[in-house]
Amino acid sequence: MVAGPRSDPSLHFSRAIAVTHSEERSRMEFLRTFTLAAAAAFALVQSPPRSGPVLVTAVIDGDTIQVAAVGRVRLLGIDAPEIGRGFDTPAPFAHEAKERLAALVLHRWIRLEPDGPRDDAYNRHLAYAMTEDGQFVNAMLLREGLARVSARLPLARLPELQRAEAEAQTFRRGMWGATPRIPGQQYTFQAPAKKTGRTKKPGGAAAGRTKRKRQAANPHRRRARAVFDVMHTKQAYLCICARR
Repeated sequence: MVAGPRSDPSLHFSRAIAVTHSEERSRMEFLRTFTLAAAAAFALVQSPPRSGPVLVTAVIDGDTIQVAAVGRVRLLGIDAPEIGRGFDTPAPFAHEAKERLAALVLHRWIRLEPDGPRDDAYNRHLAYAMTEDGQFVNAMLLREGLARVSARLPLARLPELQRAEAEAQTFRRGMWGATPRIPGQQYTFQAPAKKTGRTKKPGGAAAGRTKRKRQAANPHRRRARAVFDVMHTKQAYLCICARR
């Protein structure tokens, strides 16, 4: 009998190693794909849903806008200086903040992103604003020193907002330009007038003079006053006589 060719043990060992490496690569590829898919699904669940494109029809002030089919929207996580109402004096940088916000979003399409409560105590919608090209409007106003961080509840984007405010402070932009300290409350609302212990009567001295003039011009009042004076004088005279 003619013996067949001998199999080389080293060849079998090499093939086994190749199969092992191939299985390991397949396993690693599967794990990587699964990890990426899980991360994408987690991010999709965690990230707040954005609205479709909505049109900004008006800018109320530096942190409030009017949106078609939505209503009034308050930019979440920031507080811009107040414009003031009636004869109130606007806070510093109030007009600059409003004009900058108008330049960014007025008569443009944006996307709104809620985070936490949807409405505030004034029935305004609370949301982040994103421009069509993906710019974060809330952070832009902070970065330019035209607003400050205002978050009463934990927000998903709060660290990003805080970094934007810190940048404005570092480079002394906007309201941070005059002093490195945090601006006082006068930047965001009008403080009420200080009250003193003394209370003034309505009208003051001028009102008193006007009242006396009206009384002097009325003949009936003059006659009644004259009678009162006569009676008072007579009574005083009788009292003096009685004492004597």
